[in-house]
Amino acid sequence: MVLTNETKKKMKPFAFSIPIALGLLLSAGPASSASPAGDKARPENISAGNGHVMVSVSQDGRLTGLTNVATGHNYAGGDFLWRMYYDSPDRKEIEITGEGQNPEVSLDGKAITIHYGRLAGEAGLLDISLTLKIFPDGEAVRFASEISNNEEHVVVRELQYPLVGRMNLPEDHCLITAETGGMRYSDPIGTIYAKSNTKPYMTPAQYFRQMDVKYPSGVSMNCFILAGDSQGLYFGSHDTQFQDTWHGLRLYPDDKGEFNGLECGFYKYPHCFCGETWTCDANVVAPYSGTWHHAAKLYRAWADKWWDHRGTPQWVRQMTGWQRIIFKHQYGEYFFKYSDLYGRIRNVGKEVGTDAVLAFGWWKEGMDNGNPDYSPDDSQGGDKGWAEAIARFKSGGGKLLMYYNGKLVDRESRFYKSGKSNCYRDNTGAELTAHYKFTSMGTWLGEYDARTFHISDTRDSLWREMLIEMADRAYRCGANSVFYDQLGYAEDKQTDWDLNREYPVPNIRVIHDKGQALKQVRDHIDAIDPDFALGTEWLTDYTAQFCDYIHCYPGNYGPDSFQDLFRYTFPEIVFSDRELRDDTDVERRVNMYLMKGIVNDIEIYRCRDLIDKTPIYKDYLTRANAIKRKYSRLLLEGTYNDVLGFSISGDDIQARSFTNGDEMAIVATNPDRETTEAVISVPGYELAESSVLGPAETDGCKVSFGRNGLAVLVFRKAK
Repeated sequence: MVLTNETKKKMKPFAFSIPIALGLLLSAGPASSASPAGDKARPENISAGNGHVMVSVSQDGRLTGLTNVATGHNYAGGDFLWRMYYDSPDRKEIEITGEGQNPEVSLDGKAITIHYGRLAGEAGLLDISLTLKIFPDGEAVRFASEISNNEEHVVVRELQYPLVGRMNLPEDHCLITAETGGMRYSDPIGTIYAKSNTKPYMTPAQYFRQMDVKYPSGVSMNCFILAGDSQGLYFGSHDTQFQDTWHGLRLYPDDKGEFNGLECGFYKYPHCFCGETWTCDANVVAPYSGTWHHAAKLYRAWADKWWDHRGTPQWVRQMTGWQRIIFKHQYGEYFFKYSDLYGRIRNVGKEVGTDAVLAFGWWKEGMDNGNPDYSPDDSQGGDKGWAEAIARFKSGGGKLLMYYNGKLVDRESRFYKSGKSNCYRDNTGAELTAHYKFTSMGTWLGEYDARTFHISDTRDSLWREMLIEMADRAYRCGANSVFYDQLGYAEDKQTDWDLNREYPVPNIRVIHDKGQALKQVRDHIDAIDPDFALGTEWLTDYTAQFCDYIHCYPGNYGPDSFQDLFRYTFPEIVFSDRELRDDTDVERRVNMYLMKGIVNDIEIYRCRDLIDKTPIYKDYLTRANAIKRKYSRLLLEGTYNDVLGFSISGDDIQARSFTNGDEMAIVATNPDRETTEAVISVPGYELAESSVLGPAETDGCKVSFGRNGLAVLVFRKAK
C-alpha cells in the first residue's frame, strides 16, 4: 500500500491492529554487560509471546528468539531482520542493511517496535524511515513494516523482511516449497547450494547462494515450510493484495567461507517514491508443533477468508483425465480432422477409460497461430462442422474441453494488426514478446522461423470481453467446457511497466488481474449453465479458486515431487499430471497420480498422436482407470486426506487416504523395493473390499507388493 504525504497528514500515526493473545507473556532480557558504569542498564533483548510462540529482538535490531513454546526450540540465529534496496539516478539496487543503524527498540504493550528514523546508506544518512512491528498473532508471529520515503530522486524497490538468519535448524527438518503444487527437499542447505549453481549463474555468488522461488511464477501457494517429524517453521505471506513475493532461501558463508548459514524470509517490492509511505502486515512466521499438515492448515485458514470456489460440476469430479490433442499445428500440418473426434479419438478414449478431450488447434490457423482470431476452419465446415463433430462425440458419452490461449496475441493476427491490442510493455516501453519454437520434420522452423506473440494485459476491458465471447462460442459449439491456456500464473520476469513516473514501475499484481479475468468469465458462464466448466493452465491458489479444473504445468514427477501440499490444502481443486508422453516410467507415475487423486493429461508425443501408439501406457492406464471407476465415490469424488486417518507398517510403502461419508479408501504402492509387505490399519473402520494393480496381492489388511504394485483397500466405519 502506498500513501502520499498529503494523505499522511490526514491520518493517525503509524499503527497496526494487534490481536490480544490469551496468556500473553512479556519479558526483558538480562542487562547488557557493555552498559557504561553509572548508566541505567538497557535490556539486551525485548521479548513478547503467548502460549504458542516467543519472539525476542536485541537492542540493535537482531532477531534473537523465535521459539516454539511447546518444544522450547529457538529457530533464530541472531541476525538482522531486514535488508532494503533502492534506486538513485546514478545506480540501481543499492543495499541498506541493519548493520550500522541506530534503531529505537521498544515494547508497547503487546508488540515490539523497531524504529529507524533515518537509514544510514553508503553516502550518509537517507531521509527514509523504517518502522517494524513484531507481535504474537495466535500461533504465529506477525511481522509488519512501514517505509516512509522523503529522500528526493530515490525509489525504494525492495524490502527483504522478515529474515530469519543463521537459522538453528534441527537435523530432521526438510524444506517444503509450493513449486508446481509442492516439492519436498530432504536436505535444505544442500538443495539451496545445488540450485544456486545452475544456469544462468548471474548472481553475486561470492556473497550468498540463493534458490529462486517466487510466488506466483510457478509457485502455487504463498508459503513455504521447514518441516520436521513433530515440529517445524511455517512462513506464510498472507497477502490479500496478491503481490509478487519472493520466498527468500539463501545461504551465507561462515568464517571459513563455507555456505552453510541458512536464511529464510520474504521479499516484497514497495516501489515507494519520495513523498510516499508503504505498509505491509501480511508476513507471518509460525514455529508450530506437529507434522507439516498443521502448517498447511494455517495457510488454508487464511485462504478461507478470500476463497471463492463454486461447486465443481459433477461430471468434472468424475473425470479420470483427458486426451490432449492438437488437430492442426501452427505450421499447417493436420494430425486429426473433425471426423476423428467421433471416430478414432472417441474409440481410443473409451478403450482406456477416459471420455474427455482437451482439443487444441481446432481453428483454421492451427495451434499457437493466429491468436486471438481463431478463424473457423472452412475446409471442415467451419464452426457448424465443428459443432456437429462435438455433438456426435458427446452422443457417445464424450466431454469436450475447448481450448483458447488466454494471453497470447499473434503479431500476424487480424486483431494485432487492427491496433486494438493492449499488451505488456517492458521498462523501456517496448512490447514484450514470446516465441513458441515447435518443430516439424526439419530444423529450420524451430530454430529460425518461430512465431512471435505479445502478451495481452488481462486488465484490459476489451480483452476480458473477448474471453467471454470465447466462452460463449465454446458453449454455442456444444462444448462442455471452455479452457484458457496460461491464465493460472504470473509470468516469470514478464509484466507490464508504467513509465509515467520518475522511475518505471512494474505491475506486481498480475496473478490478481488474471484471477479477476477468470472470475468474470466464471460468473458469466455460471449464470448461463452451472454445468459448463472453466479450466486453465498452471496451478496457483488465487486463480484456481475460479476454475473447475487445472491443467498443471510444468511436470512434477521427480524424486522431490510433493504435490501432497496443494492436494491436502485445497482438496476440492481438480488438477492434472503432465509430460507422460510415451512408454517411459509409466507404472510408477500412473500409480503416484492415482494415489494422490491427480487426473491424467494424456499427451502422446506432445499431443500429436493417441495412446494406442504407446501400448504399455495404454494397457496400464486402462487398468488404473478401471480401479478409479470402481471406487469413483472415493478416489474421484471423495476428499483427499493425505496420510491421515490410518497407519501402515512396511518399508518404503507410500499410501494416501480418501474419505466420503462413512467410507475411507487407502491407496498404497511400492515404487522402490523388489518385494515388500505392509499391514494397513484404520482405527474405527472395518475392511470392506480391495483391488490390486500390477504385482500386488491382498490378504485382508495385509498387502504383498512387487515393485510398482498398487493396492486399494476400502474401509467402512464399524457399527
